[in-house]
Amino acid sequence: MSNERIGVLVMSYGTPESLDGVEEYYTHIRRGNPPTPELLDELKGRYEAVVGGVFPLRENTNNQVAALQKTLDAAAPGRYVCYQGLKHARPYIEDGVEAMAKDGITKAIGIVLAPHYSMMSVGGYIKRAKEKAGELGVAMSFVESYHLHPKLIEALVDRVVGKLGEFDRSQPIKVLFSAHSLPERIREMGDPYEKQLLETSEAVANKAGVADWSFTWQSAGRTHEPWLGPDILDTLKELADQGMKQVLSAPVGFVSDHLEVLYDLDIEAKAVSADLDIHFERIDMLNTDAFYMEALAESVVDKDEWKA
Repeated sequence: MSNERIGVLVMSYGTPESLDGVEEYYTHIRRGNPPTPELLDELKGRYEAVVGGVFPLRENTNNQVAALQKTLDAAAPGRYVCYQGLKHARPYIEDGVEAMAKDGITKAIGIVLAPHYSMMSVGGYIKRAKEKAGELGVAMSFVESYHLHPKLIEALVDRVVGKLGEFDRSQPIKVLFSAHSLPERIREMGDPYEKQLLETSEAVANKAGVADWSFTWQSAGRTHEPWLGPDILDTLKELADQGMKQVLSAPVGFVSDHLEVLYDLDIEAKAVSADLDIHFERIDMLNTDAFYMEALAESVVDKDEWKA
């Protein structure tokens, strides 16, 4: 292996650093259009319900990047240097590429903290990183997805099996795999997102010995076009109508504790489940799980086309 240092741009969606940064963050998501006071109050209310004045969400990504650096150092000491690039918060994706270039790095690998590829999500991250890298003369290759990496599957299986132990196993339990919804038009585009999510869910269910499972969506955006469904809240109502009393939520499209998990599932879905007399639990998120970090590190090393 050559002695040249390879940059690793670790990309994710981003979250504000504090409640004071929510408006700037939301404006960036809305392509420079500030949210209405009502929308801003609603989003702030969600953050306040989750974080209660303390704001640990940014730390999740920081910790993941640090843990990946440690894992890469163990696999190939001195070879890889991790940088962070966020889609909607500082340091932005472009900032991460610029930091690499300033440090004299000319070759880099990009990876997103999201295992499943969509042109509308991961594809967008890659496009921005490529454009900035081209400007600055940094050669970049990208890990587009790692949704069936054996260690990712193993980490998810551990969580599903562990959490099933909190249910009455003598009664039926439905496992609901979920991910962030995207506009329905991705189906016409031949986007692999939905297929990859179903492949991950099936692999986890098979290895965990789960026969009764289904896939549902969550956290759809508020736009005029239709988004992929059904939403998990509607699915819970359907399950209640069928007499199901126990549901395990497995949000395999997410890799850390953030708003779509801590609010949309832990507060909103749990409240709906309580009203429906359903025992609802959620698997623990991957965060800095050793298997997940190894899945990321191995995906990066496999993409290193400059190895001697």
